[in-house]
Amino acid sequence: MSTSGGSRAILAALGANVGIAIIKFAAFLISGSSSMLAESVHSLADSGNQVLLLLGGRKSRKEADVEHPFGYGRERYVYAFVVSIILFSVGGVFSLYEGVEKIAHPHPLEAPWVPIVVLVAAMVLEGFSLRTAMKESNHTRGKQSWVQFVRRAKAPELPVVLLEDVAALTGLAFAFVGILLTIITDNSVFDGIGTLAIGTLLVAVAVVLGIETKSLLVGEGASVIDVAAIHDAIDSGHDVERVIHMKTLYLGPDELMVAAKIALPPSARLEDVAKTINAVEARIRAAVPIARVIYIEPDVYVEQADPATPTETIVIKASD
Repeated sequence: MSTSGGSRAILAALGANVGIAIIKFAAFLISGSSSMLAESVHSLADSGNQVLLLLGGRKSRKEADVEHPFGYGRERYVYAFVVSIILFSVGGVFSLYEGVEKIAHPHPLEAPWVPIVVLVAAMVLEGFSLRTAMKESNHTRGKQSWVQFVRRAKAPELPVVLLEDVAALTGLAFAFVGILLTIITDNSVFDGIGTLAIGTLLVAVAVVLGIETKSLLVGEGASVIDVAAIHDAIDSGHDVERVIHMKTLYLGPDELMVAAKIALPPSARLEDVAKTINAVEARIRAAVPIARVIYIEPDVYVEQADPATPTETIVIKASD
């Protein structure tokens, strides 16, 4: 896993969510607040999500075998996608249902101070979890904005935990406002409205997570910066005439595959070609260390004048 940083953020979130889920459910049993029930299910779903992320990280470290020659790195993407589905189905849909039910059949809160105290305590714990996730994310975020980091990160754990924590804090704020308005107005409809807001928020976050992890599952190439670095690394040696074409693909968050066809001098001997390929691979790995699987195909280009346009030069590939 990406590795200790992502694990620390997940474990911090897991510890916070388990504790929060217990006290929220106790507050629901005492007060009867639908917002507290929705938040209890939300925290319970988040706890399950963190367990799945840890499991995905563990499975992704399995060694490559005959059936999976490129390893199991994408297990982390699969489990992150499952997390988005759980967040949608368990957290979001249940909260929407409970909100509609509370608005249709409102009932007064009992011991309203209990959920208020619980929500404040939950905000403190969720804030600690979010702080940990932000601190660990800053190690790899660089100069990217938070939105760019969530959209472009190849390791799914930190963006997932970040979105979950932001959604949790926002959901707690919705629940707090809903319960506070219920206490002030003595109208339980506001508690139901707060529950609906929580459900809508969770569905929105689940959709964002699903879209981003789906893109990783389908297969994403290296960033523009890494592609340029790889291209420059290939071109930097005097032994390569040009890069004919190149493709990259993430096999997992920490493993990039590079396939490139390069033009070499027509007179190059087989021994020289082999040495050149080895040198190119070494330069690529030095420039982008996560480029661990590299395939280099040598080729020859011959330039000749185009008789129809004698002032221009066209490139004809001698072999394919």
